[in-house]
Amino acid sequence: MSLLFIGIDPHTGDHESPTVWVDQEKHELVFQGWKPGPELEAECAAFEVPGHAVGIPENEAVVRVPARMVPMIREACDAVERAAARVH
Repeated sequence: MSLLFIGIDPHTGDHESPTVWVDQEKHELVFQGWKPGPELEAECAAFEVPGHAVGIPENEAVVRVPARMVPMIREACDAVERAAARVH
């Protein structure tokens, strides 16, 4: 895996580190964030979207990332688009 580090939550402490990376080979965004409380996870699992099964598949997870990381997420989006454009 070819991970490109984009950034870490600027308010991170010694025990928390929401982080954003780009997987340059798979052209995917990779997030590390906080696990949601059971209420939020249940709400996400119950959310109904046309064409989407209700629930959270075993190989997926809900994570929380602070809004102050939006600039890093934008940078990651740009980086993954550049990597995908080089392939196509």
